[in-house]
Formats: sequence, C-alpha cells, structure tokens
Amino acid sequence: MSREDLLNEELELFRKEKENVRELVGRIGGKQNSKKDRILTFTFLVIVAPLFLFDLVRHIFHFDISGFPALLSIEIAILLVSLKVIWMIHTQTKVEHFQFWILSSIEFQMNNMAHRVRKIERMLERETVSRESVPE
Repeated sequence: MSREDLLNEELELFRKEKENVRELVGRIGGKQNSKKDRILTFTFLVIVAPLFLFDLVRHIFHFDISGFPALLSIEIAILLVSLKVIWMIHTQTKVEHFQFWILSSIEFQMNNMAHRVRKIERMLERETVSRESVPE
C-alpha cells in the first residue's frame, strides 16, 4: 500500500467515526431534547405555580373548601417538583455517560496512535541501521 492509500484509509475511518459521534449526540442530547426540556419545564411551571398560589391565597384569605385538605395543592406541587428533579438527574446521568464514552474513545485513539508512532520509530531505526551498514 502506498502512503496515499494509507492516508485515504485513515481519512475514511475518521469520517465514519465522526458520523457515529454525530448520530450518538443526536440520540442522547441533541436539539430535539432541548425542545422537550423547555416544553417540560414550562409545563411544570404552569402546573406548579398556580398550585402554590392557590394554597397561598386560600391561607391568606382563610378560604375553606369542604372535602379539600388544607395543604393538598402544596403537596402535589412538591411531588411534581420532585419528579422534575429526578428527571433532571436522569438526563444529567445520560450526558455524563456520553462524556465518559467520548473520553474513553479519545484515550483509545491516543493509545492507538502512540502504538503506531512507536512502530514507525522502530521501522525508521531499522532503516537507518540498514543504510549505515550498507557500504557505498
């Protein structure tokens, strides 16, 4: 194989890896997820804020609604906020797993390149030794 063929092969491998990374980024935390995040956050705010305000107004103006516990709205709001926090932790875990995968991939490529460099160094040393030993 010529040097140009080796470089073309290496370039093709790089392009394939680049496409794989793009695909993974899209599945794990791409633009689609940021839209979902905004919608979910907005939905939580729309639900939680009125629940807190409803209970706050009830307690300030001493409204009693029969059959409706005093702190039910606040308890529901706290439950929803807790679910949102759990969801955020889950999302962050996915991101950290992806970052770990990327760093592992980089480490693998660096080790692979170091192995290639050592191999090339050995080949060059042999070549220089063989040139020195050949009489001119």
